[in-house]
Amino acid sequence: MSPSQSQRYARQIQLPEIGEAGQKRLADASCLVVGTGGLGSPALHHLVASGVGRVGFVEFDDVDITNLHRQTLFSTQDVGRPKAQAALERLRAVNPEVTVECHPKRLDADNADTLLAGYDVVVDGSDTFATRYVVNDAAVRTGTPDVFASVGPFSGQASVFAAADGPCYRCLFPDPPPPGLIPNCADGGVLGVVPSLFGTIQASEALKLLLGIGDPLIGRLLMIDLLAVEVREIGIERDPQCPACGLGRLAPAAEAGEISPGELRARMTDGGVELLDVREPGERAEDHIGGTHIPLGMLEARLFELEARKPEEIVVYCKVGGRSAQAAHLLAERGHRVLSLRGGLDAFRRLS
Repeated sequence: MSPSQSQRYARQIQLPEIGEAGQKRLADASCLVVGTGGLGSPALHHLVASGVGRVGFVEFDDVDITNLHRQTLFSTQDVGRPKAQAALERLRAVNPEVTVECHPKRLDADNADTLLAGYDVVVDGSDTFATRYVVNDAAVRTGTPDVFASVGPFSGQASVFAAADGPCYRCLFPDPPPPGLIPNCADGGVLGVVPSLFGTIQASEALKLLLGIGDPLIGRLLMIDLLAVEVREIGIERDPQCPACGLGRLAPAAEAGEISPGELRARMTDGGVELLDVREPGERAEDHIGGTHIPLGMLEARLFELEARKPEEIVVYCKVGGRSAQAAHLLAERGHRVLSLRGGLDAFRRLS
């Protein structure tokens, strides 16, 4: 780490759960945030300030004066400007050592898989049910953990969906509610600190996933009522009949399949598994489970290295599953039989 990085993250590095090695893990990690609103604003700020190496966000709207009481990335001078432009300027000022990527578009079913597959974790800061289901379904297909939150006037809820062997959003809510049944912020109002609290919780959960520390909200729904100051938690089980992640699950993109950490461990014990690590060199040096190492950004140019050996099947892995899903998509399009390790190396190591 450079002297400036050591100084910037000094209070974080001194935590025994993180240290310099953990800070380097964050520098090699990536996270996509959907929306820069009440949830996305604090989540983006903390992810960038904490030193996540590559942070992207998806945003298509303009700044309105009614946003300002809760969307903390924006100021009065930003009213009328594209949120994407204003947020990009603000986040780059917060931490110029982080790569901030702007996707100035609306996330939809046509582009969700491509957007999510380029990142290790997705933070869903959207405020519509339609987008939440699109994010969830793409997260399941690409193996990208989905850090979820939603808020009401004085309360909210948060969880982590589509993680290795955990439930997805459709396990809890199989189908969207009828339009207009549940009011949004514009119709029902919201106390400004509520989305700020839950966006910060989302940032915390994303950082835990990227660092591989703590106990993420996988299979758990956290609910907080700020008026009564009541905190509750309920368990969520994976639904075998879930239309997204169960027996009737949505088809994986490009016919690339998945393999669970347990299944891979069993097959490695038997021998004969062709592994492909698509992480960056720094991540590889820190920890790996063998196999060929080709970073995702170089995969297309170096496919000949795999094709020369003519493997019957390839198991691709990365940190938490997002990059491996993208690599598997590419390999499947080239005619390879390929599986992506669900949950990545982090999930595999948690079996140890």
